[in-house]
Amino acid sequence: MLTSTTISVRKHLFQHGFKPCFIVSKHSFSKNIRKYYSTPASNGTFATRSTVIQLLNNIGSKREVEQYLRYFTSVQQQQFAIIKVGGAIISDTLPELASCLAFLYHVGLYPIVLHGTGPQVNARLEEKKIEPEYIDGIRITDPQTMSVVRQCFLEQNLKLVTALENLGVRARPIMNGVFQADYLNKDKYNLVGDIKKVFKSPIEASIKAGCLPILTSMAETESGQMLNVNADVAAGELARVFEPLKIVYLNEKGGIVNGNTKEIVSVINLDEEYEGLLKEEWVKYGTKLKIKEIKELLDYLPRSSSVAIINVHDLQKELFTDSGAGTLIRRGYKLIERNSLDEFDSVSLDSLRSCLDKDIKSKNSINDDEVSVAKYLSDLKSRTFKILSNEPNDVVAIILDDNEEIIPKLDRFMCTQQGWLNKVTDNVFTHLKKTYPSLQWVVDERDPNIAFHYAKSEGSYLKDGKVLFWYGVQDLDKVTALITEFCKTLDKSPFSHETKKSNVFENATGAKRNYSTIVRTTSIERGPFCEDVKKVALIGARGYTGKNLIDLVNNHPFLEIAHVSSRELCGKKLENYTKSEITYENLSLDDIKKLESENKVDIWVMALPNKVCIPFVEAIESVNNCKNSKIIDLSADFRFVDESNWKYGLPELTSRSLISTAKKISNPGCYATGTQLSIAPLNTHVDGLPVAFGVSGYSGAGTKPSPKNDVKNLENNLIPYALTDHIHEREVSKRLGRSIAFIPHVGQWFQGISLTVSIPLKSGHKYTNTSICDIYKKFYENEKLIKILNVGEECTVKNIAGYHGVVIGGFKVNEAGNRVVITAFIDNLLKGAATQCLQNINLALGYYEYEGIPKDKIIPNI
Repeated sequence: MLTSTTISVRKHLFQHGFKPCFIVSKHSFSKNIRKYYSTPASNGTFATRSTVIQLLNNIGSKREVEQYLRYFTSVQQQQFAIIKVGGAIISDTLPELASCLAFLYHVGLYPIVLHGTGPQVNARLEEKKIEPEYIDGIRITDPQTMSVVRQCFLEQNLKLVTALENLGVRARPIMNGVFQADYLNKDKYNLVGDIKKVFKSPIEASIKAGCLPILTSMAETESGQMLNVNADVAAGELARVFEPLKIVYLNEKGGIVNGNTKEIVSVINLDEEYEGLLKEEWVKYGTKLKIKEIKELLDYLPRSSSVAIINVHDLQKELFTDSGAGTLIRRGYKLIERNSLDEFDSVSLDSLRSCLDKDIKSKNSINDDEVSVAKYLSDLKSRTFKILSNEPNDVVAIILDDNEEIIPKLDRFMCTQQGWLNKVTDNVFTHLKKTYPSLQWVVDERDPNIAFHYAKSEGSYLKDGKVLFWYGVQDLDKVTALITEFCKTLDKSPFSHETKKSNVFENATGAKRNYSTIVRTTSIERGPFCEDVKKVALIGARGYTGKNLIDLVNNHPFLEIAHVSSRELCGKKLENYTKSEITYENLSLDDIKKLESENKVDIWVMALPNKVCIPFVEAIESVNNCKNSKIIDLSADFRFVDESNWKYGLPELTSRSLISTAKKISNPGCYATGTQLSIAPLNTHVDGLPVAFGVSGYSGAGTKPSPKNDVKNLENNLIPYALTDHIHEREVSKRLGRSIAFIPHVGQWFQGISLTVSIPLKSGHKYTNTSICDIYKKFYENEKLIKILNVGEECTVKNIAGYHGVVIGGFKVNEAGNRVVITAFIDNLLKGAATQCLQNINLALGYYEYEGIPKDKIIPNI
C-alpha cells in the first residue's frame, strides 16, 4: 500500500510528465517514509531524497542537479531562497505549488516561503459589498478591511501548510512576529506598514526544527497594532536580512514578457542592460516599476544573489538546470570589449593567460595541437578579433572576424563554474547575437554543457566527437561551406564514415540518464474520435517506409496526401495512390514555409535519412512555432532530445496522452521498437546486461545501393555490422534506463526482423518459462498490435513479413534460473516504421489509434 507521500509524489510526477517507475520499484519506500515521521528534524529518508533527485534528473542532467544542489547547500539553510507566492497561485495551483515545495524539502532545502492574499481579500470585500480603494497602487486598509486581510491571510496560510503536510512535509505557519513596522502614512493609507525591522529568530527556529517556514506579510507596530504590508515589499525586506542566493517571485505569466516579441525574457543582467532596458517602449507601468524595485534590492545584496520571476510549474527547472525558466534578474557585471591585446593592462592580461592555459589543457579543448598560450596569443595578433568578458573573467569569449573565416567564429568560450551558475553565459551570448548576426563555433560532444550550445544555435553538425554549431545562416550553400571547412580541420572528408564513438545521442544534455522512460497507458477504444479529413505532407517519399506509409494513408478513411516531396522523383506521378492524382514535388524550405503559413498541411512526416531533416523542421517551426500543424520524424535526429520539445512515439510503452497532445513526435527505430518491447516487461527483473542479437531483411539498409542490400552479396550469406554502439543500442538503453548490448546483422530476405534477446535475471526468484510468459501476457494484455506466444509456440521471420504487429515468444529460462531468452519478430517497414508512424498520426490528430491499419494483416496465424 502506498503512503500519502508516495501517492502525492507520484501524482506530481504525472502532472509534470515524469515517469513513475522509481516509486513502484522501491519496495521499502512506504516503510522508509514511516521512519521519516519518527525523526521530525529530518526532511525525509534516503529513499525519498534519492527518488526526488532522480525525478529532478528528468528536468536536467545529473551534472546540473548535483552542481546546483552543492551550490545551494553551500550556504546556511535560511540563505538558500526566499519564495514569494502570490495569492492567485494558492487559489489556482495549490497542488502544484505544494508539490514543488515538497521536492525542495525532500532534497534537504528549506526555502523561506512568504505569500500574499490580494485576490482573496478582493473577493471577500466584494461579498461584503465594499469597494477596494487604492492610492499609488497601495491598498487603503481601514479597520474593517484589516479584519478581512487578517482572516484571508489565516485561511490561505492554513491551506498551504495543510497541503504541504499532506505531502509529508513538516511546515510551520508564521502569521506574525517577523516584521516590525511603523505606519507608512496613517492619514493617507490607514493601517499600512513600513517595515523597519525583521526578526530572524522565528524563521531560524522553524528551519532548525526541520519545518518549512510559511510566512504572511502582516507586520506589527511596537505597541502590537497589526499592519498590512505588500507581500513583494515584505519579500524584499526578508532578502535584505537573509541575503539568499535566490529570490523567487511566482506569478501566473511565468516571467517578464517582452512586449515586442511576446516571449518571456530569459535573463536580465542589470549592470549591462538596465539603462537600455528602461528605454524600451514595452517597459512601462508595472513592468518598469518591478525592474526598478528589483534593481534597488539587488544593489543591496551580494552579487551572488539573483531574482527569478517564474511560473510555479517551472520552479525546479529554474533552480536545478543551466537553462532555467522564466526571467532571471541579476546584477552581473558590465561586459568589456577589447579589440587588441594592447587594451589589456598587466593584471587583466595575466588573467587572460590563466584562462587560456586552463582551456588549452582542458580535456574539452577543441584544438588539441596547440602547445602554449604564448603561441596562441602570438597568432592572435595577426588576426582581426574581439575579446568579450565580464570584470572577474567568469566568461571569456574570443571571436575571430576576418577573411579567413566564412562567418565570424567563436574561437574560445571559456567559462568558470560560477559563470555557468550565475548564467553569465546567457549574458555573453545575448551580446554576441546583437554584435554578430551570424556566428559559428565548435564544442566537444562530451562537454557537460553541450545542451547550452544546442539551445543557443540554429544548426549543428556532429563529426568525430566534435559538434559544429552556428546561428544566423540561412543560405544552404554557406552551411555546406561551413561543414566542409569544419571537416577539413578534422582532417576528414565530409562523406567519411569513420567516426569515433558518439555519446551525444544519450540525451539532450550529453549525460547518460539511469532511469527508464516507460510510462504506459492503454489505447482508447471508445470515442468520440475525430472524423474530419486531414492533410498529410510527406518529405522524402522515395524510400520503402515512405511507400508503405502512402499505402496506409490510401487505406485510411480520413487522411489524404496533400504533398509528396522527393528530389529524385520530382515530376513523376505518385503510384498506387487512388484518392487523387498526386505528383512528386521537390519542396524548398520557402515552399514549406508557405504551405505552413497558409495552413495547407495538418501533419508533416519527415521520411529522410539521419541528419537531413533538421532544416525542414526549422522551416516549419519558423512559422508561428508550427502552430498550424504537427510533425512526425522517422529519423533518429530527435529521439535523444529534451522531451519537452519532442515526444517519443512508441504507443505501447509511451503515454498515449503525451503523444496525442504533442506537436512534434519522434518515431522510434525498427530494431529499437522490437528490442524495447522484448525487454520492457522484465525491466525491473533485470540484473546485468541484456544482449540482443538481431537480423533484419535488407530493406532495412535503405534504397541507396550498398553491400548490405546487394542481393547477390547476400545470397546464402549473413552480414554483421555496427557491432558496438549502434544508434539503436543507445536508443534502447536511453528508453529502458539501463545499458543493453545490441548485435545487428543483415539477412538475405527483403523485410522482417528476428530478435533473440538474452536477459540476465535477479537472483532469489523462482522463474519458470510459464511465469515469464505470464508476465508478458499481463503486461501486453490490451495491446492490439502485440501477440504473446504460449510457451512452446514458435514464430519465424517469414511469418511476420507484411504484418503490422509484433510477435514475442521464446520464454526459455536456463537451469540456474538466472537468465531467460526472449524472441521477437517485427516487420521493419511496418510496425518498425510506417505502421507506428500511422499510430502516432492517429493519436496526434484525434483519430482511433488503429484507424487505417488492415485488420486482417495485424497478427499472422501461427
